Amino acid sequence: MPAPWVCAALTGRRGRSGHPRISRGLEVNPTSQGVAREGRASVSRPATARRLSVLLALAISAFAFNSTENLPIGLLPLIAADLGVSVPSTGHLVTAYGATVALASLPLAQVTRGVPRRYLLGGVLTVLVSGTVVTVAATAYPLLLGARIATALAQAVFWAVTAPVAVGLFSPAVRGRVIAVMSVGGSLATVLGVPAGTWLGQRDGWRVPFLVISVLALLALVVVAALLPTSRPEESHAAYAAEPHTGRFAVVLIATTGSVTGMFAGFTYVAEFLTGPGGFPAGAVGGLLFVFGLAGIAGVVTVGRVLDRSPRGTLALTVGGQGVALLGLCLFARQPGVVVGLLALLGATAAPVFTVTQARILQVAPGRTELAFAANSATFNVGIALGALLGGLILPAYGARGAFGLGGAVTMATLAVVLGEPLLTRRPTPARAAA
Repeated sequence: MPAPWVCAALTGRRGRSGHPRISRGLEVNPTSQGVAREGRASVSRPATARRLSVLLALAISAFAFNSTENLPIGLLPLIAADLGVSVPSTGHLVTAYGATVALASLPLAQVTRGVPRRYLLGGVLTVLVSGTVVTVAATAYPLLLGARIATALAQAVFWAVTAPVAVGLFSPAVRGRVIAVMSVGGSLATVLGVPAGTWLGQRDGWRVPFLVISVLALLALVVVAALLPTSRPEESHAAYAAEPHTGRFAVVLIATTGSVTGMFAGFTYVAEFLTGPGGFPAGAVGGLLFVFGLAGIAGVVTVGRVLDRSPRGTLALTVGGQGVALLGLCLFARQPGVVVGLLALLGATAAPVFTVTQARILQVAPGRTELAFAANSATFNVGIALGALLGGLILPAYGARGAFGLGGAVTMATLAVVLGEPLLTRRPTPARAAA
């Protein structure tokens, strides 16, 4: 039975017993995956529970993938000392992972677009389990790097197909909430997975956190293999967008790239910002980042409840809020109370941006949605790298405060594109690209 918070996030209502109701608002679309096999009658509670269980398993998978990607950041010295390599070389474990996801997302989505999703996700999670097990057992740097790259290839496929799969299990009316549940899983990796993994690795050795992730991934694999319907991806109502439009899709990709670039231009150097112009002691950084992370989860959950009503308006609101927070941190860096509030605002608005762009893609993708999601994932990773690069370039001359100012300027320029979408996309494009 799925966790109650998943039900509550999707339905927003509770039954007489106080438990979330799952029978209303979550009817499986008659064209969704596997429904024909279960009859034409209204979907039973057991059938709905199975789909909620799959959704929870996919959210756990998102948590596992994102934790795997970022865990080495807090464990670099331990890994370097254990394998006898330099810390900068060990840092390539993170760089190579992100670059692989960015470069492989679109090609792999194209190659695998005809594979039934139960088999594809089962294979992807098998690679995740195997990759983390090899990571635990690795005694040489090349083997560890190879395991990381293999896992990154699996993650590239996962983020391309998981949203259409999850959304396709439920009614189109709750698309935003379904994506929000997935995003909470990914966001928890930042708030809980990486800090807890770093603590566990420092206490019991850097391999132990990866072992824990392999167990979580194995549990998710079992649920997906047992409960996800076997069907062709094109049979889902989420295979194509509701209102395909090439120009609007381009605006979504610009929004993703610009907002992520702006965010990481400043946030990459948040520790230096907080202990430098912010005036906070080094010991306070962890707590402040925890506040940032909690605000991010709250933002994702809140946005998920309103996203289905106005994806475009929600995108403008989140990007604009992120820009205000980044510029505010630059301007009010020496006012600790204001910094804490703006850091929370940054988390609450930056974290949901990916969620909102995913939902927007389900509206405007010009072709198959998994290819559009792959493009969005690739641009997200490009934005991370580009933001860190731009922030690093401005850091020597203007410091971390200047990096946040640059990030705010980039974000506000992105907001202008989002708000100008009606003018930029006046001419409609073909309703649907060939599958």
